[in-house]
Amino acid sequence: MSTTGENAPAAPEGVNLEEASSARIYDAYLGGTTNWAVDRYFADQAVKQFPLIKPLAMANRRFLGRVVRAALDHGITQFLDLGSGVPTVGNVHEIVANHAGADEGRVVYVDYEPVAAAHSEHILTEQDALDWAGIVQADLRDPESVFEHETTRRLLDPAKPVCVLLVSVLHFVGGETDVDALVRQYRDEFAPGSWLALSHICNEDSDNEGAAQIARLAEQYKNTQNPAFLRTRADVEQWFSGHSLLEPGIVHLADWRPDDEITEAEREAGPFMWCAVGEVPAT
Repeated sequence: MSTTGENAPAAPEGVNLEEASSARIYDAYLGGTTNWAVDRYFADQAVKQFPLIKPLAMANRRFLGRVVRAALDHGITQFLDLGSGVPTVGNVHEIVANHAGADEGRVVYVDYEPVAAAHSEHILTEQDALDWAGIVQADLRDPESVFEHETTRRLLDPAKPVCVLLVSVLHFVGGETDVDALVRQYRDEFAPGSWLALSHICNEDSDNEGAAQIARLAEQYKNTQNPAFLRTRADVEQWFSGHSLLEPGIVHLADWRPDDEITEAEREAGPFMWCAVGEVPAT
């Protein structure tokens, strides 16, 4: 199978085009252009396996937008987007600029994939945003490499609240990684009043057919660079230990502070992902 397509972007040096990448697959789900034939083939097969995957991805992106706007309205202007992926519709810095103005925000994107880093750098340069937004090419499973990176140190003040975004990424973290400890490291780095926002695929709250479909899809991700792990509401709740959950608590995507019309397909996809936002309380 060819790994390039007619509209494929130029690939940065060292990019693996023989295996599909979760970040590029997600971009394909959203209708983006930073993906290759190997990613689009996987996405096409995923839609056949689980027809609600594209509405689920869109609902997840809408959740991200609502969280960023809610944080800004709460007075939080610093954002750390972990596992940010390739730039696509509704990037965090664009939401910040549109909702509060570029002068009000600071955004750090983190992704280990060269494509994500290269295209993020390109977009931030094109939009003249590098003085208040930046990309860190690092593995989120190594928090110290994120905290100590020059871009993070330049843009984020850990003494002030930061909104940490782990949106649709922890289901690609598993195996030998202690996810509880990982989340605590990010929680402990930033000031009281910081937020943690996350979403994670699940199948415990859906009918048997849908649960089996998404379980098979997770199994298919084992053939990509980023194996996927299904987890439960109890797992998500445990990760918020040390946080105060914000209303409405741990819910499905369409139910977290909806502020626009939710499509029927997005609502139908809702039971396949948990989401929540927590705040680090004052000690």
